[in-house]
Amino acid sequence: MIDSQNHLLEKATILDIKAIREILPHRYPFLLVDKIVEIDLEKGTILGQKNVTMNEQFFQGHFPDAPIMPGVLILEALAQTGGVLVHQKGFVAKIALFLSIYNAKFRSPVKPGDILMLHCEGIIFSSKGGRVKARATVGSKLAVEAEIGFALVDKNII
Repeated sequence: MIDSQNHLLEKATILDIKAIREILPHRYPFLLVDKIVEIDLEKGTILGQKNVTMNEQFFQGHFPDAPIMPGVLILEALAQTGGVLVHQKGFVAKIALFLSIYNAKFRSPVKPGDILMLHCEGIIFSSKGGRVKARATVGSKLAVEAEIGFALVDKNII
């Protein structure tokens, strides 16, 4: 959301990092979602946020003189956001594991200082897995889009 002076307005936090850590098994440096700012369970949508900073470890080796966030990590951030959606849809005894990527397109680079918004919309959910339509944006620019498939496994397997 942008105000009349083109400044990014802070969105309310629905789930903070502490709540996300209770849902996802990931930890630093692979926990790539900082907060969840919107969830609509009826529509099956979620909006997460990743604040991209120069302190990220991957910038040390991924084009250090012109740093950009690796596309596969943006896909991982989208998958993690989808994992939170799966949990919120009621699959609390399960963990969503990355299963497949369809139609991935990398549209625009993500750089230090960017606020990466992680949009996921459920296509299908079942007790065995499902698929989400995902896109990552910076402001109004599309950075990455894909459909991400996941398998659901019992938490005690991990």
